[in-house]
Amino acid sequence: MRICLTGGIACGKSLLSSFLNELGIETIDADDVVHQLIPNPAERKRIAAEVFGDPIKRKALEAWLHPLVREEISSFLNVTSTNGRLRLAVIPLLFEVQWQSDYDIICCIASSRENQISRMMTKRGYSRDEAEARLAAQLPVEEKAEKSHYVIRNDGTAEELRAQAVAFVDWLKSRS
Repeated sequence: MRICLTGGIACGKSLLSSFLNELGIETIDADDVVHQLIPNPAERKRIAAEVFGDPIKRKALEAWLHPLVREEISSFLNVTSTNGRLRLAVIPLLFEVQWQSDYDIICCIASSRENQISRMMTKRGYSRDEAEARLAAQLPVEEKAEKSHYVIRNDGTAEELRAQAVAFVDWLKSRS
């Protein structure tokens, strides 16, 4: 069973992933794969600043990065876990890159737009304009939710999210 977690920026994918790991789900994150391909944080920041303002440069970067990321994720998912654990890919831009047909189950974590902006400003140091630009570069999270098999709302506490992670894992196990 090929499982994917997607969602908008600052919706809580990383926190949810950590809860899923604690619950026995093995994960691979597309962002981590990118960090392996471009290991220098200063370089990633420079590239991001450059491509978010230039759609042609962004497309060129994506044409290079996306096939490498897809291949790494596919390799991870194609290897059966030695201990029978479920495996899941975290792909923020799943629908934008049109990889949804690669997955049997898609879970979307969603938050309100205001929560996304607030998190980007407080946790990542973005200005409101920078946060809005990041949101504009992605499919709205509500559209991602509509296209997913399972939706987790993250507008509450970490403990509420943990409880939803447990429910999601139970739901997955009932299907495997």
